[in-house]
Amino acid sequence: MKMMLKGGAVAGVALAAGLAVGVAQAADPIKIGATLSVTGGASFLGDPEKKTLEMYVDAINKDGGVLGRKIELIVYDDAGAPDKATSNVKRLLQNDSVDIIVGGSTTATTMAAVPLVEKAEVPFISLAGAVVIIEPVKKWVFKTPHTDRMAAEKVFADMKKRGITKIGLISEDAGFGKSGHDESLKVAPNYGIQIVADETYSPKDPDVTAQLTKIKNAPGVQAVFNFGFGQGPAVVTKNYRQLGITVPLYQSHGVASKSFIQLAGESAEGVRLPAAGLVVADQLPANDPQKAVVTSFNKEYKAKWGSDPSTFAGHAYDGLQIALAAIQRAGSSDKAKVRDEIEKTSGYVGTGGMVSMSPTDHMGLSLQAFHMVEIRKGDWVLID
Repeated sequence: MKMMLKGGAVAGVALAAGLAVGVAQAADPIKIGATLSVTGGASFLGDPEKKTLEMYVDAINKDGGVLGRKIELIVYDDAGAPDKATSNVKRLLQNDSVDIIVGGSTTATTMAAVPLVEKAEVPFISLAGAVVIIEPVKKWVFKTPHTDRMAAEKVFADMKKRGITKIGLISEDAGFGKSGHDESLKVAPNYGIQIVADETYSPKDPDVTAQLTKIKNAPGVQAVFNFGFGQGPAVVTKNYRQLGITVPLYQSHGVASKSFIQLAGESAEGVRLPAAGLVVADQLPANDPQKAVVTSFNKEYKAKWGSDPSTFAGHAYDGLQIALAAIQRAGSSDKAKVRDEIEKTSGYVGTGGMVSMSPTDHMGLSLQAFHMVEIRKGDWVLID
């Protein structure tokens, strides 16, 4: 009898210990990591992304978190440098033991992270633009922004409507700009577009007059398309006006921020680009399913930070919402289950459009998610 009681007591202690461990695990925070370009040349991407993540994580935690667990947000600044992004991701994986990563901000920092998250088998939702991030499909890697290929297709479709068939292409010689350049060459023939001049520049070049002069003198140029982000496109736009080039100028969605308009100043007048509905929230039709989402996001961001959000802030919002919804559906932060649920995302209406992912599509946006906008009097005007 004593042995039986003793055994029962041990079993009871073991059961109590197991329950205690279970309660402790249930109370553990869900760890979301991020490497973002908060400073440096890509800070106009990373800064609003960081602000967005912080704002919504705080709000969600005040409402009790997810699955009864608080969210712990761990953000490191990579300043746009791939080597720093590599170090940050290693730290997030090895030291912080994060459950999921949302971000990098740029294609270069994202691609530095990809082999690490794939090896560690941790879900990763990128906030960068290049199609190479998700093509070919990588099991643990997803993204929220429209791709550079989609941007080229949207621009070329608009050119076709305007009867433009011959263009000059100018692009940054690395990362997003290089990828956008290559995708533009691939899809231009599908729209009857002939690229008769093709020039590149470094993101840090203070002047691109020489390249633009070659484009200006190329025979038959009817428009110019620039692929890049940061200060480069603003330099291109200013030099473009200084040279008196009068044919239409197009930019990519890499400049879908008021920061670009401020940097380019009056030179930005008339520039066209593809962008998410977020930048023209008040101009969307009342029956557009995005309108309520982007209007609410605009209001909340501006109330918190005192400025209008960029599409890049929206990418972070979508990444966070998709991640948390997947965790909720999975019923835990188990990495494999969360990865599977991200891939099952369907009908999510975000700032970038309606998202429906699949095993063969780790972005889930169609070309219809893009809008063509034009800059007029320092603001965005919806064209299409």
